[in-house]
Amino acid sequence: MVTFALDDEQRAWQQTARDFLEKEVVPFRAEWDRRESVDTAVIPKMGEVGFFGLTVPEEYGGLGGDYVSYVLGMEELGRADSAVRGIVSVSMGLVGKIVLEHGSEEQKQRWLPGIAAGTTLGCFGLTEPDHGSDAGHLRTRARRDGSDWVIDGTKIFITNGTWADVALVFARTGEDGPRGISAFLVPTDSPGFERREITGKLGLRGQATAELTFTGCRVPADALVGEEGKGFRYAMASLDKGRVSIAASCVGLVQAALEESVRYAGERRQFGKPIASYQLVQELIADMSVDADAARMLVWRAADLIERGQPFTVAASKAKYFASEAAVRAANNAIQVFGGYGYVDDYPVQKLMRDARVMTLYEGTSQIQKLIIGRAETGISAF
Repeated sequence: MVTFALDDEQRAWQQTARDFLEKEVVPFRAEWDRRESVDTAVIPKMGEVGFFGLTVPEEYGGLGGDYVSYVLGMEELGRADSAVRGIVSVSMGLVGKIVLEHGSEEQKQRWLPGIAAGTTLGCFGLTEPDHGSDAGHLRTRARRDGSDWVIDGTKIFITNGTWADVALVFARTGEDGPRGISAFLVPTDSPGFERREITGKLGLRGQATAELTFTGCRVPADALVGEEGKGFRYAMASLDKGRVSIAASCVGLVQAALEESVRYAGERRQFGKPIASYQLVQELIADMSVDADAARMLVWRAADLIERGQPFTVAASKAKYFASEAAVRAANNAIQVFGGYGYVDDYPVQKLMRDARVMTLYEGTSQIQKLIIGRAETGISAF
């Protein structure tokens, strides 16, 4: 039987997450956006609440929670501030999960407790200046030198890049193409590791984004994660889950656009009555409401498949595609409800619009998601 009901524990976590974010994030998000930097003091506080360690087993310092609860947390983060959501979904959702699923016991013991507590941050070093969607042909290389690996190359648009304590770096160790890529855990204080902050972004301005450069960056042999040559496979599997996380945050963004629009439409008066009483304003709000529910169901379905150990790649792509496009639509509709006031940063909806736009780009563009869905339907790959 299919059910869309949350259990008591999940509802309690959802309320805990919202209460925390309403107090510790929402009042400051505009300031963080203007100065292009989240106050990092909030990160360990989020760790104490459980955002980072929700799905990490207790033996590694986590809470051992389920994946549906994880996406509930991502939705609340997306509702509060998508820039803050990215800190969690990259450090734990990408880096932590790969360490948990493919790392050695020593790597798990070294990195997971700190990641789960929010006292250690990870970044995910896949994208390069010339290789975004075509990550299987990345150029960063790692070569053996005695008992060490030496890494050379450049990564771009790396979330958490200037704050991270460890970088999960994907580098070529063999033949050209996906099968020649391996993954390495590189402490960010390693010699030959440099990072440059990227500012002036359209959205997610409070989130740390960086260019990473590796010049003869030397790491020990035990920095290799899993098996040599399987890094690309690990990356793609983690991005499947990452897409569900992004989709969940987009649901939160749609929800925020809806709530702000309903509130404003009830307060704003034109021609002697609240604008909420006008049919065309209600149409905009109705579209947001339907998109929120539809996107949420796609996300919950994907999360449920993950939790039950079922194939979820296509479900993740459907959720990510629909929810990210819905976030853009909802933010655009919210600005329309607010009119000219929606265009200035005294009101939150302009930030929603700027934050929403990147959701259709990273961790797989909308076009890539369509190709994944199309391949599943036709049995023919267009890649």
